[in-house]
Amino acid sequence: MRVFHPRMSAKLDIGRSHSLQTRVEEWMTAEKAGNKGVDVLSTSMLVQLVENAAIACLEPMLGSETVSLGTHIDLEHHKPVPVGFIVRTEVEVVMVDGPRVSFAVAVFDEQEAVAEGTHERYLIDRSKFLAKLEEKLA
Repeated sequence: MRVFHPRMSAKLDIGRSHSLQTRVEEWMTAEKAGNKGVDVLSTSMLVQLVENAAIACLEPMLGSETVSLGTHIDLEHHKPVPVGFIVRTEVEVVMVDGPRVSFAVAVFDEQEAVAEGTHERYLIDRSKFLAKLEEKLA
């Protein structure tokens, strides 16, 4: 199914997917985030990887004056990923409802699935976003 929205420069297919691979580095660990003695990929960094994959999935479809904003994430992080391992973050568009785009998320390391869940992004005109930001700062 293809959905066209005024904020998109092309039609967004349900099922459109994107995958990113990242090597876990020391600075990405729970230890560095303040959880002493836990030298594995932090959940906060895992969330960032999910956002990066979803942004990359949408980016080619968006017009130059459109941004996507993360609005919801539901993620079960059930396996540790050691420093040095490569993680693959996969996102797939499962719903487009007006400006809302929902993704199914799966994350794997070199040996097994490590996380799964959903992520939602909202498409908005850059000028509207900046106007709301200016209003808040005023």
